Amino acid sequence: MVTLTHIVSVPSEVRNAFLFFSVLEFAVGILLNAFIFLVNFRDLVRRQPLSHCDLVLLSLSLTRLVLHGLLFLKAIQLTHFQRMKDLLSFSYQTIIVLWMIVHQAGLWLTMCLSLLYCSKIVRFSHAFLLHAASWISRKIPQMLLGAMVLSCVCTLLCLWDFFSGSHLSAVTRLLMNNSTELNLNIAKLSFFHSFLFCSLASIPSFLLFLVSSGMLVFSLGRHMRMMRAKTRGSEDPSLEAHTRALRSLVSFFCLYVLSLCAALFSIPLLTLWHSKVGVMVCIGIMAACPSGHAVILISGNAKLRRAVDTILLWAKSSFKVRVDHKADPRMPDLC
Repeated sequence: MVTLTHIVSVPSEVRNAFLFFSVLEFAVGILLNAFIFLVNFRDLVRRQPLSHCDLVLLSLSLTRLVLHGLLFLKAIQLTHFQRMKDLLSFSYQTIIVLWMIVHQAGLWLTMCLSLLYCSKIVRFSHAFLLHAASWISRKIPQMLLGAMVLSCVCTLLCLWDFFSGSHLSAVTRLLMNNSTELNLNIAKLSFFHSFLFCSLASIPSFLLFLVSSGMLVFSLGRHMRMMRAKTRGSEDPSLEAHTRALRSLVSFFCLYVLSLCAALFSIPLLTLWHSKVGVMVCIGIMAACPSGHAVILISGNAKLRRAVDTILLWAKSSFKVRVDHKADPRMPDLC
């Protein structure tokens, strides 16, 4: 008789702490990305022209909102609905595959942002690269549409592979219902195949992102050598633009790789080593990465910084009026 490996149950204190931090990360992520989305969507509703960068940030923040929702569902699924004998339940697999798809769409949008930074900041000397940069800076809306179409195609392929693999593993389990361990291994292999298939679909966008980011790094190095040769002052708008763009792109690269490694590592933690605590740590890392990049995007965008300053100024003035009213209760109310 085949026995299943026992999974050590998570203490209630650890589960409650994980739920608390999951709610906190979900609230912070929703707040930051909803702020980016609403600031740009307000200009869109008012029929004010959106820059290409704002258009990319609008689309990217929308995907991040969906991403945080999926990660929160994953946390709830792991703590409340994950059964001991059904590690890779169909609902849990579906959430992970959907997370991979949305994560991939965010990579396509960040690739567009990287190409936009590269076309606007890097000074090309070759005629072909100069024309390519000029074409990219004019065709960002079409590139966004193309990125969405490619993301939809990859989504359909990933979903087709996932559901066909799930159907095949279900049929196999019916034919071999007397081997529990074999059924589990078939389910694991089918899910690993779908996960790797979704990961491989993001290679083209990741390569384009690396190429455009590498051009920015090369351009920054060349600009720094020119500054040392000309002994210019510290105030240099081109250097500041390079620094802001690279801060955004390098932080995305590091956070993207970190979240992807956490997602990859969480699967053997759950299916091979049966460690729910390790999976909880991976989910926490995956939820923190989009929020961290949203903070960097806000700090590097002038319009978003002005919106933050406006909100802080309003909050400060409202708090001051409330304190003054408490200090002098004889002051009549305005309404």
